[in-house]
Amino acid sequence: MEPIIQISLDLTNKEEALEVAQAAVDAGVDWLEAGTPLILAEGLHGIRALRHQFPDVPIVADLKTMDGAGLEAEMMFQAGANFVVVMGQAHDASIIEQVKMAAKYSGKVMCDVMLCSNKPARAKHAEELGVDYIIVHTGFDERNMIAGLSPLNDLQPILDAVKIPVQAVGGLSIDQAIQTVEMGAEIVVFGAPLVISGTAFKPADPDFESIMRTIVKRVKATKVGGRHLE
Repeated sequence: MEPIIQISLDLTNKEEALEVAQAAVDAGVDWLEAGTPLILAEGLHGIRALRHQFPDVPIVADLKTMDGAGLEAEMMFQAGANFVVVMGQAHDASIIEQVKMAAKYSGKVMCDVMLCSNKPARAKHAEELGVDYIIVHTGFDERNMIAGLSPLNDLQPILDAVKIPVQAVGGLSIDQAIQTVEMGAEIVVFGAPLVISGTAFKPADPDFESIMRTIVKRVKATKVGGRHLE
């Protein structure tokens, strides 16, 4: 199968987010993510604006939900999101509530296992609770404090633990993204501002679209490593 490329719109106003999103879609990116900074700044307005401008592009709402999961998911699905994100460290009840709401709105749930003490075990349990995707995520602050961390540190045991699709995210270089695909990750994520500087949550460089075209071409040329998905 061909890997899916997701761009995280980690921006703080919808005008910049829409501009970057358009460049990403024009470059061949598959999915748009309303990053947590955008959701904090613009909320449902940001999701609605993305849905209006991109009626046929899948939209991920990176809620990082820890509680109140059913209501949060319902609000985002009603606004036009296709995917919502619950944290693996949340209570099982929160995961279950998002799964229920996804079924109601024909959406999907991603479970982010960032900082879970046993990531493969939590990923497996989340799969059993009904989530659709696992996110292997190395956090922004975490990787800035501890040099050299990336999703590659955790990916293989999680790929071995679950049968649902796995997404890798967190400061990936192009070469690292390709490596995650070769290992079996079906989805790779690049932060729209961070793909340029690696550190700043700001509008992308004017060359962003050409950079993304290069990324898309290289990642799409990579075959997803062998896994038997359900």
